[in-house]
Amino acid sequence: MSRENFWFFHPFRVRYSEIDGQGVVFNAHYLTYFDTTITEYFRALGFDQYADAKQSGIDFHVVKSLIEYKAPARFDQEIDVGARVARIGNSSLTFEMAIFLKGGNEALITGEIVWVYTDQQSHRPVAIPASMRGLIATRERHLSA
Repeated sequence: MSRENFWFFHPFRVRYSEIDGQGVVFNAHYLTYFDTTITEYFRALGFDQYADAKQSGIDFHVVKSLIEYKAPARFDQEIDVGARVARIGNSSLTFEMAIFLKGGNEALITGEIVWVYTDQQSHRPVAIPASMRGLIATRERHLSA
């Protein structure tokens, strides 16, 4: 997966508290990078996910997270985390994620995160509204609104 696959990136610098005894990012921190980047992805779209969930009572649950390690990220490296919505189902969003060295083209780490839009009282899936589909499709041209 290369940088050209993404329109959105969020930058990070690997902190000392994020590395393990081998001097590389401890595996669980990659999910934190992904989660933060998805939040910023929606902010870049102009969608306040937190306010919407509070008002509507509907929010996303993570149902799948997958990480593939190709090369490690190390202390003090500047990285860019790319996010894109690869697929919109009836009630789910599938994000493709990738971590690149700042200015680099080849992904160090790739991933997939699947969210399901869920009523927060019943915890049952609900359909993703057309307005959200349309908003995402404004940047993800491969998706139909």
